[in-house]
Amino acid sequence: MTRPVGARPRGRPTRPNAGPALVLCLLLAACGAKQARPAAAPEPEDGASLASAAIATGPEACGNAIDDNQNGLIDEGCGLALGLVQFLAGWSAAKADVDLRVVDPNGDLIEVGRVARSGLTKDRDCPGRSECQGKNLENVYLAEGEPLKGEYRLRLRLESLGGETPPIHVTLGARLGGTSRSYDVELETPESEREIRLKF
Repeated sequence: MTRPVGARPRGRPTRPNAGPALVLCLLLAACGAKQARPAAAPEPEDGASLASAAIATGPEACGNAIDDNQNGLIDEGCGLALGLVQFLAGWSAAKADVDLRVVDPNGDLIEVGRVARSGLTKDRDCPGRSECQGKNLENVYLAEGEPLKGEYRLRLRLESLGGETPPIHVTLGARLGGTSRSYDVELETPESEREIRLKF
């Protein structure tokens, strides 16, 4: 049974001067517990495993699609556009061509250089483009407006190996509001796909 802050338990004597310090400790503990519990309800499918959710691992590292410092932002300070909604795929196999396909709650596929009705856009398609600068990252983010509620479908597709040895390891970072998560995915053969669905 939840008791309002400051309420006294029945049948027990009160302790003098325990109130403010105890309330502060309880509030701090509650804040910590809240941050460790993501708001979004991810539903990983077809071989995706959760890589990180709410554990700070150190300073932010560029190009790994992980919120290393757990401040809610993925790869900030790395020259990427950021938004309240963001999906970022990163992989180290230089010649492999992986495609991040995001379908928003409206059912629209997010494309490079075009802002969808949901406000999402895709700002890079790697490898090979000049903006990739040797780092294989594909980034979909909320360019304008408020985050759209509903289900986001994130699909990773291996277009070609490019001579790389499978499996191709891909990290998929997802930010919905103040919550960020990362998933590890392996793609074995050309045209193989993995899908993750997230509800916001």
